[in-house]
Amino acid sequence: MNRLFFVFVLLISFSSCKTDDKKEAPKELIMREQSEMAVLMNKMFDENEKIKREILNGEIPQGFPDHYLKIHSATLTDPTDRTPQFKVFSDVYLKNLKDVFETNEESLKNKFNATINSCIACHQTTCLGPIPRIKKLLIK
Repeated sequence: MNRLFFVFVLLISFSSCKTDDKKEAPKELIMREQSEMAVLMNKMFDENEKIKREILNGEIPQGFPDHYLKIHSATLTDPTDRTPQFKVFSDVYLKNLKDVFETNEESLKNKFNATINSCIACHQTTCLGPIPRIKKLLIK
């Protein structure tokens, strides 16, 4: 008897579930244009990947990329993110990167990792999303 009651309750439960045969049209995806900073940071990532490969191949990177200096002026996705703290992190990043181009081969990996760690430190305060990707740049 208990089984019959249980089956009856299940049937009522399933039959009372409302199904809507009307399917909603998919919402249109709106792609926003990337900010200047997003474009710059993607380019910086790609170039840091190249620098990492050069270091791993025993090469010393040449020519500090001057366009990195745009980090101070590029339009941010959220303009309120340009804080005094952002400027400090940007300055530290640029100093660390310049050190990569001015160091000897022995400390090259450490200088490069310091550069990448400055990216991570900044992103820990704002815009956490890219951190896992940035961590892949570290030389182990």
